[in-house]
Amino acid sequence: MTAVIVALADEERAGALAAELELEEVTVLTVCAPGKIDPADLEMADALVITPSRRWLTRELVAACDRAAVRIVAFGDGEERLLARLGLAPTFPAETPGWRIADALVADRPDAAKEAAPVAPSQVIAVWGPHGAPGRTTLAIQLAVELARAGRRTALLDADTTAPSIALQLGLGDEAPGLAAACRRAELGSLDSAELSRLAVSLETSAGPVDVLGGLNRPSRWPELGAARLRGALTSCREWADEIVVDVSASFEEEDDDYDLAAPSRHAATAAVLREADAVIALTSADPIGVSRFVRGYAELRHLVGATPITVVANSVRPGPLGIDARGQIRRTLDRFAGIDDVQFLPHDQRAADAALLHARPIADVLPRSPLVAAVRRLAAGLIPRETGVREPAATAGSSRGSSRGARRLR
Repeated sequence: MTAVIVALADEERAGALAAELELEEVTVLTVCAPGKIDPADLEMADALVITPSRRWLTRELVAACDRAAVRIVAFGDGEERLLARLGLAPTFPAETPGWRIADALVADRPDAAKEAAPVAPSQVIAVWGPHGAPGRTTLAIQLAVELARAGRRTALLDADTTAPSIALQLGLGDEAPGLAAACRRAELGSLDSAELSRLAVSLETSAGPVDVLGGLNRPSRWPELGAARLRGALTSCREWADEIVVDVSASFEEEDDDYDLAAPSRHAATAAVLREADAVIALTSADPIGVSRFVRGYAELRHLVGATPITVVANSVRPGPLGIDARGQIRRTLDRFAGIDDVQFLPHDQRAADAALLHARPIADVLPRSPLVAAVRRLAAGLIPRETGVREPAATAGSSRGSSRGARRLR
């Protein structure tokens, strides 16, 4: 059964809500004032129902809940901006009945999601962007972390044959066998899930493990990532992981099916990944030069991937290079010159990006409350197959265990 702490500013409503939750087979550990929460109770709780106010909903309390894997449920009138800043879900109105709170806890339980719907097939997600460092690698890393947070076994592959950098950015070194070794074994027919697990580096993150197949340690080794080899490796990866996030380079060319190492192409790997992908993240930097380069490359990308869905993302959005209405400028430009009417935006957070580079960790591990982390989390939620029944995590951002633990069973 779910164990809950009820800490509301309105004592009368707190008592009534506790009684309603008990009727729904939810165990109420204690009813207390928001500023009087006992740390010992947090160790036994699955959720904390609290009135959202900066007086008691502090970063220290959120961090304590993260450590204890306790979901914070905001209830009643409060400060919506505070919730957004802390990475928490919107508040439930004060008139919300207890059964709705109980149902929300059940819906976010990992094993309840498994009971509710069949497991969706694995998918390959390619992260592409034009020349000019729009942030492909940073986005690929953070996207993999957020997909893992949603309960999906996630693999992160570096197929960039021009400037591979995932291993370096994560402090993993560049001497591991990585993707090149996986491609060689795929060509020999000896690549399976066990071999992939041996070749990969398991990166422990705040969202759980992410399996990393690093890229080439020297760009001159690009012929090792041939199109046929890479297609074979991706086929094996589909049986190994639920989500395969692949960072690719900017350039790509059409390749014939009979391609081999006798007539290699520098960018065959990018073309192969984009063709095999189930979803493509097309990234542009939010500045005039970046958008111009993106528009020029987008038509070729669209032709290459055909009907594969493309999610267009503008990265590092800020008022400086595009004026006050940066988002509006980007929307209008992409609509006019590329026919793109749906764009997602990632905010500029230089402090978070610098901290991630300094510590060689994903941004979510060093600054979990960054608005950039929240934006990528929303992006990841839209990529998870609907059939899984997995929703956008509503647990406190940065929790190493994601959604709340047990809850009552659906009736």
